[in-house]
Amino acid sequence: MMTSKSTESSRLAAFVEEARRRVDKALGLYLPEADEDPKALCPARLASAMRYSVLGGGKRLRPILCLLAAEACGGDIASALPAACALEMVHTYSLIHDDLPAMDDDDLRRGRPTCHKAFDEATAILAGDGLLTLAFEMIARHIQPAGAAIACVQALAEAAGPAGMVGGQMADLQAEGRTDATLEALEAIHRRKTGALLRASLRMGGLVAGADETALKALHVYGHAVGLAFQIIDDLLDVEGDETKLGKRVGKDSELGKWTYPGLLGIEGSRRRARQLAEEAVDALAPLGEPGERLRALALDLLERDR
Repeated sequence: MMTSKSTESSRLAAFVEEARRRVDKALGLYLPEADEDPKALCPARLASAMRYSVLGGGKRLRPILCLLAAEACGGDIASALPAACALEMVHTYSLIHDDLPAMDDDDLRRGRPTCHKAFDEATAILAGDGLLTLAFEMIARHIQPAGAAIACVQALAEAAGPAGMVGGQMADLQAEGRTDATLEALEAIHRRKTGALLRASLRMGGLVAGADETALKALHVYGHAVGLAFQIIDDLLDVEGDETKLGKRVGKDSELGKWTYPGLLGIEGSRRRARQLAEEAVDALAPLGEPGERLRALALDLLERDR
């Protein structure tokens, strides 16, 4: 029997808080230490920049989705932690690079100076490079069995690469200042830029849990809808959000001439589209039954986020 919305929301909040704690602890262990010994394998300044960027807060949405997917597919959450940490490393690398002057030129991230402001541009580029490659090392070293590790490497590489997040970022930059936006074109950008890594988070959790194709398909459809809904709320927060809560500048999308959902659909139209997508995400989880309840609750909670 399905639990009440308020009960499941409370359980989700408790799970999310515990998951964040576990992910943060694991990330602290996986990241290189800032060892000033000249013989240290990783230079101290590079390690400091990597730790500064990863451990400086954040929603940890992608790791949490990975852990929730593993749980929903009957897997062990502890076994999915290396995959969850790898996802956060790739996500943080993308933020470091997106914030650079050549990209979005931001000076605030997670309530603190961006990596290139706290260190310098060259160090920020290398910190991002280090995190991207370390993510794949984590999967290869710590995910078992080997078949699951290989499948996770493929899923993460596809999601982060030229047909996924990097391609979406390129398309987003190319769209700046153009006036021919359509919903189809906008969603094509965000299926790659934002959605690809979210879908990979769910798939990797399912792969670690040994999920069958039916479950993996359900997670894919859910991730597609949640990824777009998340981006819509992100766009709305850039218009209406509180900079203190968000930990980053607001209004920058319009300054850069970016395509956004509010710019195309308006505020209310964007909210309606986000609600529609969240409902699609919930419906997609039917094959998972009751174990998917926390994923259902998360899809609806995303509509209410303010950061």
